Amino acid sequence: QLVESGGGLVQAGGSLRLSCAASRHTSSTLAMGWFRQVSKNREFVAAITWTGSNTYYTDSVKGRFITSLDSAKNTVYLQMHNLQPEDTAVYYCAASTLPKPSISYYATTAHYNFWGQGTQVTVSS
Repeated sequence: QLVESGGGLVQAGGSLRLSCAASRHTSSTLAMGWFRQVSKNREFVAAITWTGSNTYYTDSVKGRFITSLDSAKNTVYLQMHNLQPEDTAVYYCAASTLPKPSISYYATTAHYNFWGQGTQVTVSS
């Protein structure tokens, strides 16, 4: 089970940190991802390997968002800086036990088999 927290309302230019706590970790977890959804489209934001050694971001958040992992706490984070109104969405974390050749493959929702319930992030202008 994945539980996100940390969403809320922030003004443009502000920061938020999302957390995603896994109730248990299995040795088969290979990557964690962050996605966001506005209407029907769920788009990729960031991914990190469970070792924390590799990260991958969508272009629109590079330089503003940082994902990190505390394996001792089974928790992944998404630190978001310089938030803009277009970042407004429901943010989801996901876990994957599916081996992929590189981290870029984890930019696809189909490559995840566990999902959190989502947390709302609203950025006002």
